[in-house]
Amino acid sequence: MATTLAKAEEAVEHAARLDHVSKSFTTPAGQQLVLDDISIDVAPGEFVTLLGASGCGKSTLLNLVAGLDRPTAGSITTDGRPALMFQEHALFPWLTAGRNIELALKLRGVPKPERRGRTEELLALVRLKGAYGKRVHELSGGMRQRVALARALAQESNLLLMDEPFAALDAITRDLLHDELTRIWAETGVSVLFVTHNVREAVRLAQRVILLSSRPGRIAREWTVGIPQPRRIEDAPVAELSVEITDVLRGEISRHGQH
Repeated sequence: MATTLAKAEEAVEHAARLDHVSKSFTTPAGQQLVLDDISIDVAPGEFVTLLGASGCGKSTLLNLVAGLDRPTAGSITTDGRPALMFQEHALFPWLTAGRNIELALKLRGVPKPERRGRTEELLALVRLKGAYGKRVHELSGGMRQRVALARALAQESNLLLMDEPFAALDAITRDLLHDELTRIWAETGVSVLFVTHNVREAVRLAQRVILLSSRPGRIAREWTVGIPQPRRIEDAPVAELSVEITDVLRGEISRHGQH
């Protein structure tokens, strides 16, 4: 009975827990270690960004948390099934914006009579009220990512995994979506694990920034971001912390280049 209670408490205390996680892949040259001894706890309602140079294993780590792959060593537990949002919107072009969201509700088992109303609520949440009937080709890049976000939220997961979702957008659109994501995170209380290689984006959004070293990815350093929200990417405290993190990141890349 005590074991059962401990497990229940752990599920409440952590939206995600990675305990000494490592991941290797088999290559023609042998085993390649991509992630090495990663331990991370994401608290309920916490916004955490994973930062690092290209190829350091950020996306691999996110895939492991999503359950799309298994770690070679260590364990991962999450509070329910995570929702995943990619850099590409991955919307079905033959469906309208609303139907794309409804599909997620259908897969979750939401009764058909309830789907339209819930979809309209989600579209309103991402500031796309009235876009239910629009086709994907009628939407801008930013609007497509809003629909993708609404579809992820339709899964009503306690943990949202985001793999560089704004990387392909122009700077102004990206900045607007930073504002929207911050607002939605505050309104919903969802936990977010957000992968990026953009230092200012990491500082702009997160409560905590975790820097991975170059491959194999290890936790190089963590920062708690005490800057009050709402933040702007050009705010002086954001810029100052970004410079500090960038200096550490450059050091990690330099060390990797010397091997």
